[in-house]
Amino acid sequence: METNDPCWPVGFRAYTGNGGLRAHGAGDDLSIVASDRPSVSAAMFTRSRFAGPAVVLSRAHAVGGRLRAVTTLAQNANVATGRQGEENAAEVVGRVAALLGVPADAVLIGSTGVIGRPLPMAAIRTHLEATAERGTAAFEARPVDVARAMMTTDTRPKTSARSVGGARIVGVAKGVGMLEPNMATMLAYLFTDAELSHAELDAALRSAVEKTFNCLSVDTDTSTSDTVAALANGAAGPVDLAAFSAALDEVCLDLTQQLASDGEGASKLLRVTVAQAADYAQAKRVAKSVVNSPLVKTAVHGADPNWGRVVMAIGKNTEDTDIEPAKVTVRFGETEVYPAEPAADTLEKLAETMRQDEVDIAIGLGIGAATATVYGCDLTEGYIRVNADYTT
Repeated sequence: METNDPCWPVGFRAYTGNGGLRAHGAGDDLSIVASDRPSVSAAMFTRSRFAGPAVVLSRAHAVGGRLRAVTTLAQNANVATGRQGEENAAEVVGRVAALLGVPADAVLIGSTGVIGRPLPMAAIRTHLEATAERGTAAFEARPVDVARAMMTTDTRPKTSARSVGGARIVGVAKGVGMLEPNMATMLAYLFTDAELSHAELDAALRSAVEKTFNCLSVDTDTSTSDTVAALANGAAGPVDLAAFSAALDEVCLDLTQQLASDGEGASKLLRVTVAQAADYAQAKRVAKSVVNSPLVKTAVHGADPNWGRVVMAIGKNTEDTDIEPAKVTVRFGETEVYPAEPAADTLEKLAETMRQDEVDIAIGLGIGAATATVYGCDLTEGYIRVNADYTT
């Protein structure tokens, strides 16, 4: 594992600044990451029926697999803003493309934050014009700077990096609420100087997303702006494809767990593993029912080893008629709590297990050989405070 303050892969450079979305002095809110040479790309987007203009535009640009740059606006999702929102997203993309000297359809745009408010275009225009005057001298931001500029209610920037052969993969991500993936989730961008074909990168990304970001949930709510994209510019030459895929999986898993542990108001990372399932889909479905249960999440927050809430959540999967209580096992950490209910003198040990920063719940269904792990967090008063006051 590399440092959480990595450098960009060869050929990538980045810019961050305050474009008027946050109050001045409150930090950067606009970022651009670009490759100085042609690249191949792959991307996945939210399936929400209220997908924002940034997603609609970026989905069209991603089709060709030739994206060279990603720009992100924080604090404003530019969703449910009608025709004006579409025009504003297109204008931002056009201005960033002109600044970089690349075609507009080589730029992906992400926009995240409050829904239903127009972008402050006058401030954004002024900022991008000033940035264009500075030229390449403005592109000095590190991955951690970009991750910080993307933040909304996140409490810390999220980056990850791995080396593979002579190449590197660097990822940045944001998102801690309105987080239940339905293809990708939140905003996550992956940059590599490995030489890959579009098909190879696309397959690697989809496989990684299914095992990581698509196994993440904070509050069961799918965002209107979810985007995951990967850009590969080939500057470091070819790499072993299997090794690259494994490294990409590691970066995505690292980012997934960072996102889960920073869930709005969260104090703990919650991992739920379901084994002995009929297939992966069943394992993941049952695990999600547990990690998303408000009663399980509050028990984890209170360090209450109430295994009854876990079996309740398993039982909600009423169409999985092959689940039989007599075959199911449940463990908190290394201790079995069902069917072998722990003795009274082990309850304090269990409570101590659940007081840790990371809590693991393991379930065996006794049906087959498939396994899935999902990632979430506890539910605290902090989540209510953040979201009760989100726009006020």
